[in-house]
Order: sequence, then C-alpha cells, then structure tokens
Amino acid sequence: MPTDKLKVLISSRSFGTKDSGAMRLLQDEKLTPILNTSKKKLNEEELIEMVDDVIGIIAGTEKITEKIMSHAGQLKVISRYGIGLDNIDLKAANQKVILVYNTPETPSVAVAELVLSLILNLLRKISKVDRNIKENMWKPEMGNLLTGKTIGIIGLGRIGKKLVQLLEPFDLNILAYEINPDKTFISNHNINLVPLNKLISDSDIITLHVPITEKTRYMIGKKELSKMKENAILINTARGGLIDEDALYASLKEKKIAGVAIDAFEEEPYTGRLKELDNVILTPHIGTLTVETRKQMEIEATNNLIDGLRKVGII
Repeated sequence: MPTDKLKVLISSRSFGTKDSGAMRLLQDEKLTPILNTSKKKLNEEELIEMVDDVIGIIAGTEKITEKIMSHAGQLKVISRYGIGLDNIDLKAANQKVILVYNTPETPSVAVAELVLSLILNLLRKISKVDRNIKENMWKPEMGNLLTGKTIGIIGLGRIGKKLVQLLEPFDLNILAYEINPDKTFISNHNINLVPLNKLISDSDIITLHVPITEKTRYMIGKKELSKMKENAILINTARGGLIDEDALYASLKEKKIAGVAIDAFEEEPYTGRLKELDNVILTPHIGTLTVETRKQMEIEATNNLIDGLRKVGII
C-alpha cells in the first residue's frame, strides 16, 4: 500500500494536546494522522464520515460500533487510548479480523489518586465550604476523618489495588468485592473479601472499579442505596451506568446517604439533576486527565497501533 494512503484516525479529542511524542512516532512510520478537531466526543455518524480509508484508529471513549467498522474497509487495528474496552464492539472486531489493544497499566495511578482526593473532599466538605466563601458565607462545616473508616472497594483490579496501596497510611478496614480475587494481594494487604450486600451495608465509603456489562449495569440501585449507612459516601470513577442516577438523586435528596462523587455518567456531558445538590461532587470524566498520565498513554497507545500494523503486515 502506498505510504500516502496509510491514514490513522485519532478520534480522541484530547490526544496530542500536551505532547507531540506520539505524533512523532506516527510520522516516523510514515503514518498520516487524521485528528478530531471538533473538541467534542464524536458520535457514530461523525465517525463514519472519517473512517472510509483509515487503516487504524486510536480511540478514546467514543463508541466504535459494528456499523463504523463496516464503513472502514481498510481498518486493521483499533488502539484504545485508555483502560476499558466496553465502548468497542469486540465481537464485530473479531469477526472482521481487526486487532484491538488498550493501555491498562498506565492510567491506574491517576484514577486511584483522583478517588483518594474525592474521598477526602467529601469527608471534609472542601468543595462545599469553598462555595460558601465564594458566595460570601463564612460557614465552617463539621467533617469526618478518613483514618479508621471502613472502605468497600467494588472491583479489585489494577485501579482497586493501587487505591489500596495509597490508602495504607490511613489505617482503614478494607472490604472488597471481586469475582476473580488475587488471593496473595488480598492476604498481603489484610483485605476482607465479602459479598456485595455486606460490603454495601458495612462500608463508610464505597468506591466502584468495575467495567460496565449487563451484569454490572445499575449494580447500585434503589435497593442497594437503601442498605448503605446514612453517613456513607459513594464514589464512581469507573463507568456511567453502574449507578442508577435517578435512584441516587432520590437518596441524596432525602439525605439517606451523606454524599457522592461522580466522574463517569450514563450520558456525557452530564446535564442531570445531581447538579442541584450540595452533597455531590461532579467531575467531567477526568480520571486519567493528568499531563504525565496522558503523555505515557499516548505513547503506549501509539506503540500498540504500530505493533498491530506490523503484525498484519501493513508497515
């Protein structure tokens, strides 16, 4: 294939904005990047218009559907710029013999650090008192310590494990729900592996670290929220759809739980009713959004793409 035809779609809107290292890797292989200049998440129709002659896609959280792949007749590799693969139709990719990669290791520290910061923010009501001062109200709020609390971690994969390590100085009682437990890690870190219902009822802090599947969708709904402690807080930096947002709004509105921090929503950008509440922290899907993490993820995703193209004999 002539080198001027070797086009790669970079559908992620943030790719290459802070560092040009990944772009240089593409140029070194004589690959032509097609950039998402819209500054927004592309939908299916927009992606279809861009994939006609691309051999690879470096994808963010955009949905890469079977329909998109069908319009991309030359597509050989999809390199996910991030951890989860739930936005990619893996069955269709397999049927069309399209290689799929992701970057599972690099983002873990950034997401775990965000979780820790959100926990401390909620417990000490930092965002709330900041808003008070900016609205000319000097109104100190009584907070809570993190030290000595019981934290429930739903999903003890890479991010869940990194969070455990970050939490070590706080002398916590750690509960975990994990269907494929790493027994050595659990033993080494004094983690109590428990059923989901017990984790929900016994935890002061609950944080979600599982993918979105048919089994995990709305795994935190009205029933589960009703079992949480009144002073408990809930954190979701994983995927939208794990929590029933309508049931969550009702629980928070009625003060049945103390607070929540959400970084991933069913529909993004988020425009729902949780914005009305002062016991809520909402962030716009920034889990991996650090300069250091994104730079490394871009390099890793680009190397994965190049490795895949080499494997299929394109370069």
